[in-house]
Amino acid sequence: MWIGWLEFDLLLGDVHSLKQKRSVVRPVVAELRRRFSVSAAEVGDQDLHRRAGIGLSVVAADAGHVTEVLDAAERLVASRPEVELLSARRGLSRSDD
Repeated sequence: MWIGWLEFDLLLGDVHSLKQKRSVVRPVVAELRRRFSVSAAEVGDQDLHRRAGIGLSVVAADAGHVTEVLDAAERLVASRPEVELLSARRGLSRSDD
């Protein structure tokens, strides 16, 4: 079993409150879950209205599939016009590591 994770550091556009932040972050998290069948959540910078941390994880039988999903998820987030992707960190490990 292969486990992959990806963590995004995002700068949000014209956002002036935590309520506006939720209206930007929630659709991104929902689309990641829907399109890639991954676990995803807002995981960082919850008290800052212009920054967001989103994390996701995926489990699969082979490393190639995990890498494909992580790459596609990163491309999706990077293409969103309402957010700027500052950084993406990732990890890949085998269950018996």
